Amino acid sequence: MDLSRDIGFLNDLLRRAAAAEIMPRFRCLAPGAVRAKSSPLDLVTDADTAAEAMITRELRQRFPGALVVGEEAASADLRLLDGLAEAELAFVIDPIDGTANFAAGLGLFGVMLAVVRRGELVAGIIHDPVADDSAMALRGEGAWTEDAAGGRSPLRVAAAAGLGEMQGSWSWRYFPMAERGSVLAAAARLGAIFDFRCAAHHYRMLAAGNSHFSLYYRLLPWDHAAGSLLHREAGGYGAMLDGRDYRVDVSHCGYLCAPDRDSWREIRALIAG
Repeated sequence: MDLSRDIGFLNDLLRRAAAAEIMPRFRCLAPGAVRAKSSPLDLVTDADTAAEAMITRELRQRFPGALVVGEEAASADLRLLDGLAEAELAFVIDPIDGTANFAAGLGLFGVMLAVVRRGELVAGIIHDPVADDSAMALRGEGAWTEDAAGGRSPLRVAAAAGLGEMQGSWSWRYFPMAERGSVLAAAARLGAIFDFRCAAHHYRMLAAGNSHFSLYYRLLPWDHAAGSLLHREAGGYGAMLDGRDYRVDVSHCGYLCAPDRDSWREIRALIAG
């Protein structure tokens, strides 16, 4: 696989899947097209499954033998996650990140794809079907946005600021109950908190310098693999709350993104109380 060449194919694939399977269903989902998976807060639609099927099919045709891990397929069979960290070549797909927004007719959702080689993130794409543009990153080569005409603009995270001046996304939903108090108390010391119910747009805002930080606890790879690379290649610093780098085979640890290592340590200290 030649990443410099194939990232164009991958981005085009996400754009075509969005145009064929996602946007025609936006704000016109048929009755019964929205279903709950693990809980009423965890939704899937016909657009999710159709887009994932199209992306998976074309990836397998172009890259025979590669491991393809889609959110909907893995939700039905978690064994698909086995071997993700060891695979010679793997693709991780979130066909619609922000499904609750999509189902509600809100235009904050994205299509995410990450390329993994032997556990190492080497490429990531977050496509916005509404704007028809993509935030993209290659390991060691930076991050950029690409519009529908192919025009590129570099991405760069926000400069560090004081704790009371920083704003970002702060998700406490999946933290263990015993830790939620300190997580929420830490949030009160920061400048502003928001939650778009969409990691795709959280990561795009981080990489573009439009927010300073994000915090998550549950780390399913389709939600974070592409975004963590995008943030890092845009100059940011991210690590799991125990100090380790993000890993595609760790699902519950907590992950914090910040403009730089010093800012990360300051926010981490707030969480620790």
